[in-house]
Amino acid sequence: MTGRSPYHPPVKRSVTISGHQTSISLEPLFWDMLKAASDETGLPVNALVAAIDNERLASPTPSGLAGAIRIWLVERLRAGGAT
Repeated sequence: MTGRSPYHPPVKRSVTISGHQTSISLEPLFWDMLKAASDETGLPVNALVAAIDNERLASPTPSGLAGAIRIWLVERLRAGGAT
């Protein structure tokens, strides 16, 4: 993690999913974790977010995209993923 507080407010960034731009607000800690997961999987951040979005939409009770990213990252940690 960087030197900033883990309690930093969310930061909004733009990503492209299936050719459409959208904004996602995540705390810097989660942006750092998402970038690390991107590096570890070899997928660009946009492609990783698109994959998470597809999983989210396939759920019978989908959460919002930012929540889905947070859940995906935590589940990855629980499963023993590096991030």
